[in-house]
Amino acid sequence: MLGQLISDTFLGPLRSREVVSSASILADHFVSLSRSSPRNVDQAIERALARAVLDLPQPLSFFKRARFAQAFMWQLVEQGVDRSVADEATKSLLLRLALKATAPRATHVAPKPDEEFHRGNRFFGANAFEDAIACYEREIELAPEHAGAVNNLGSALYKLGRYPEAKERFLQAIAIDPNLAEAHTNLGTLLRGAGGIAESELSFRRALKLNASDLDAAANLALTLILLGRLREARRRLEKVLKRDPLNLNAAFGMGQIAAMEGRFDTAEKIFTRILKKDPGMTAVWAALVRTRKMSAADAPLLARAEDRAQSVIAPLEEADLRFAIGKYADDVGDYDKAFRNYSRANELLKQGAEDYDRRSRTRFVDDLIAGYTREAVASAARDASDSTRPIFVVGMMRSGTSLVEQIIASHPGVVGAGELHFWSDVASRHEAMVRKGILDASIRRDLAQDYLNTLSAHSATAAHVVDKAPVNADHLGLIHSVFPRARIIYLHRDPIDTCLSIYFQQFSIAMNFTMDLSDLAHYYREHRRLFLHWRDTLPAGTLLEVPYSGLVTDLAGWTRRILEHLGLGWDERCLDFHLTQRSVVTASSWQVRQKIYGSSVKRWQHYERHIGPLLSLRDLDRD
Repeated sequence: MLGQLISDTFLGPLRSREVVSSASILADHFVSLSRSSPRNVDQAIERALARAVLDLPQPLSFFKRARFAQAFMWQLVEQGVDRSVADEATKSLLLRLALKATAPRATHVAPKPDEEFHRGNRFFGANAFEDAIACYEREIELAPEHAGAVNNLGSALYKLGRYPEAKERFLQAIAIDPNLAEAHTNLGTLLRGAGGIAESELSFRRALKLNASDLDAAANLALTLILLGRLREARRRLEKVLKRDPLNLNAAFGMGQIAAMEGRFDTAEKIFTRILKKDPGMTAVWAALVRTRKMSAADAPLLARAEDRAQSVIAPLEEADLRFAIGKYADDVGDYDKAFRNYSRANELLKQGAEDYDRRSRTRFVDDLIAGYTREAVASAARDASDSTRPIFVVGMMRSGTSLVEQIIASHPGVVGAGELHFWSDVASRHEAMVRKGILDASIRRDLAQDYLNTLSAHSATAAHVVDKAPVNADHLGLIHSVFPRARIIYLHRDPIDTCLSIYFQQFSIAMNFTMDLSDLAHYYREHRRLFLHWRDTLPAGTLLEVPYSGLVTDLAGWTRRILEHLGLGWDERCLDFHLTQRSVVTASSWQVRQKIYGSSVKRWQHYERHIGPLLSLRDLDRD
C-alpha cells in the first residue's frame, strides 16, 4: 500500500532526505492515478493523499511539512503535471499534514476493541468519508468478523460513489451476520441507485423480515415501490410509517413523490419545501422540488440555498442531485451557460460511480439483432405466436415524447397506461444469448405471452388495451413481435440533438452509463437509430407507426387521429385534452404531460450549441 511505502522510508528519526524520498513516492502515485483513471482522478487523488498522510508513523514538524510539500510539488511539475493542478494538490497535502500535526500523538498501545470503528463513525458523521474508510479498514484488520464495521465501510464507499466496492462490503457484512437488517437496507438503497429496482425490493423486504419495526427499511421499500409504479401499496406503507413517526422525512419525501406523479404539484411542492426546512441536506428533495413546476426569477432564494449546499462538504452523489436541480432552475430562467455548467458537473460526478460505456459492445449487440431477426425469420414466427391485440407498445429514445403519447392514448376510455414495464428487458437479460441469435422457441414464446398478459391484467383486468411505454423496448421489437405479431407499435422520433441533450439534462440511474457523456450519447443514438431502421424495414406493414415529435406538437389533432387509427381505436375528444386526464405518471415527464401542448422543446439545443460539439454530428440523422 502507498502508506506502507512511505512509512518504510522513515527508518528511525525522520531525516529531511527521507521526507523528500517519501514525497517523491507520493508524487509518482499521484501521476499514475492521473493517467490511469482520468474520469475519477479527483476522487482517487484525494484518497491517495488521505491514506498517505494517515499512515505516516508520526507527524512532521513545520519545516519538514514544508519540505515534504515542496518536494511533492516539484516532482509533479517535473513529470508534466500542470502547475495549477500541482498547486491545488499541494495545498490539499499541506492541509492534511497540518491536521496530522495537530492531532493527538499516537501511542504504541494496541487499539481497544471498536476504537477505530467509533472513530470512523465520527469521521462519517462529519462527511470525512475517506478518513472514515481508513478507520473502518483498520478495525476490520483487527476484527475481520466485525459485521458493523464492514457494513459502515460499505456506506462510506457508497457515499463516494464507489458502488462496486460498496456492494461487495454490504454482501460481506450480510455473509458475516445474515441478521444485520441495516446491511440489507443499505444494499437495497445501493441496488435502487444503480438501476436494480426489483432487486432492491427484495433487500428491503429481507430487512423488514428481520426487523419489522425498522422505519428506515419500510420507507425505503415504499420509495422502491413508487419507482415500480405500485403507488397504492407504497402510499399504504408510507402512511403506516408516518403514523408511527410523523417526522420521518424519507416517508414524507415518498408522499411528495406520489403527489407529483398524480399531478398534485402544489401539494408536492409544499411537502418538499417543509422537508428542506427541516433538513436541507436531503439533496434528492432539491431535485424533486424543481420538477414540480417551471422555475422563475422569484425562486432566486431557493437557488442560493441549493448553491450554498452544493459548495459545502458533501458526497459526490449528493452534489450531483443539487447540480441537476441548479441546472434545471438555470435552464428555466434562460441562463443557458450556467445551466450547462451545472449539468456537466452533475454528469461528471455520476461517472465516478458508473462503469465506462462500451461502444464496441453496443455495436455488436445491434449487429447481432440485425443478423438474427431477418424479415423471413420474423414472418415465420407469426405462425406459433399469440393472436392477442391487447398490448400497445410506445417506444423510442428516452426523452423523445413517449410519455406524452402514452398520456394521449391513455386518455381514450378503452385504454389504460401501465407506464414503463421492465418485462421485455428482463426477458432479454435472462435469455440474452438466445435472444441475440434470433427467434426463441415456440414454447418459450407461448409462456412469455401468457406471463406478459398476466402482467397487463395486474394493471387493468377490463381495459381493451394496455400501453407499455418503456423506451428500451425499441431494442426488443423483434422479440416482442415474435410473441405478439398483432400488437401495434408506435415509435417516437424527436430531433436527435434535442433528444440527447434532454437525456444529458436528466438524472438517470448509473446503469444508464451512456447518458453521462455527450460523445457516448452520440454513439448510442446512432446505434439506436440503426437498429430502429432495421425494425422499420423488417416488421410487416401496418405494425409500426413512426410519429415525429415536432409534427405532434404542431398538429396535435391530426397526429392523434393517425395514432388512434393505427391502434384500431375510434375517435375520442378526450385524447386532445390529455393534460386533464387523471392518472399516475411514474416518469420524469410527470409535469410536462399535464401541460397543454407546447413547442418550446423543439430545437431547444440551439441555446446550447457552443457547448455540445459531439452531438452536432447527429444533424444528418434527422433526415432518415
